Amino acid sequence: MLSLNVLILDDEPNIRRLLAIALEADGHQVMAASNAADGIDTASRRSFDLAFVDLRLGTESGLDVIPKLLSQTPWTKVVVITAFAEVRTAVEAMRRGAFDYLPKPFTPSEVSRVVERVAELRQMEMQLDQLRAEAGRDGPTELVSRNAQAQRAFDLGRQVASSDATLLIHGESGTGKGVLAKAIHRWSARAARPFATVSTPSLSAELLESELFGHMKGAFTGATRDAPGRVAAANGGTLFLDEIGELPVALQPKLLRFLQDREYERVGDTVTRRADVRVIAATNVNLAEAVKAGQFREDLFFRLNVVQIEMPPLRQRAEDILPLAERMLASLSRSPIARIEPDAADALRAYAWPGNLRELHNAIERATILSSDGVVRRSGLPSAVVASGVAGEPSSSQLLSLDALEEMHIRRVLMMTKTLDEAAGILGIDVATLWRRRKRFGI
Repeated sequence: MLSLNVLILDDEPNIRRLLAIALEADGHQVMAASNAADGIDTASRRSFDLAFVDLRLGTESGLDVIPKLLSQTPWTKVVVITAFAEVRTAVEAMRRGAFDYLPKPFTPSEVSRVVERVAELRQMEMQLDQLRAEAGRDGPTELVSRNAQAQRAFDLGRQVASSDATLLIHGESGTGKGVLAKAIHRWSARAARPFATVSTPSLSAELLESELFGHMKGAFTGATRDAPGRVAAANGGTLFLDEIGELPVALQPKLLRFLQDREYERVGDTVTRRADVRVIAATNVNLAEAVKAGQFREDLFFRLNVVQIEMPPLRQRAEDILPLAERMLASLSRSPIARIEPDAADALRAYAWPGNLRELHNAIERATILSSDGVVRRSGLPSAVVASGVAGEPSSSQLLSLDALEEMHIRRVLMMTKTLDEAAGILGIDVATLWRRRKRFGI
């Protein structure tokens, strides 16, 4: 039988002792707590496969503990302990996520039967996770390349996947940094554990700290309940920090401390917690230059940059453009005759792809939607791509209208900027006008 990590949460010393003896005799690892606060704190520091929770914890209710345990480790199987008169309450506990209940008084054999069921289920869950990891072990379309530089990046990712070293993936937006990070997670021994992503530019400093490390109820306006944070959610797995170069300076020391000691505190809390998390960071900026400019801590840069992987832009992978487009088409189209016509292929190869893989995928998806038979034609590609495929002196049939040129330019600016405000500023129009242009051109 699979050896389980078990938490016992009961305010009666005799119950804790009886359960611990029965479980340890079967080879399971056991930790115990006498109250809800200690039990939840213990669960925040260590992952458990099984938790025995008494429904009456002195003046506290075990019902309130169940969702808190499951929010930290959803795979934990909670077995509630209840007196015969409280079976109705046990049913309510199961509605809240409990796996089973154990009525008092119980015998070691009854405990063993419940544990065997949990062990069998956890064994099947882990086998399923392993099968899923194996199924995706070769990586998605974006990780197939004929380009030597891209292949070196993928090979390095495979090589370092077996370690717990912190990784820094550098490359332009849309080059597949997040895709590679997920692949490294699948290739690693952590594949059966969670993969959590935090996009650093998307939140304010306060909300970003809460997103990373969690917060306590009332820690700030809008904090109506406790939140464990992404670090806790990724315990045992991988945390992907996207666009780490945008991390606020005030939050950088806290991330540095976590990378060094794997310790952190939730916002509004003084309890120090630990998490076993492998960190992969990605950036589209030169962090060494950001350090010189005083925008990024040097010690944090060195801590992140244990192994750096460089993702080349698509314009430097000319030999990959058409094979990638064909694989994307195969995944997007259900047509048995799906293909890319020669003139469309010429346009795809000639374009510079400032938005990289993301832009290529969008172009193929657009052409697929506009095609009735699954064939990608030049007419179905975005104006910017079509214009790039015009070689030499254009004929009258190849000249673009002002509307087409405007659409092409707006699409390029939107690809190269992070916000509508920034794009509108470059275009010299207000955001409302940009919104109307986007609606007009179907962007």
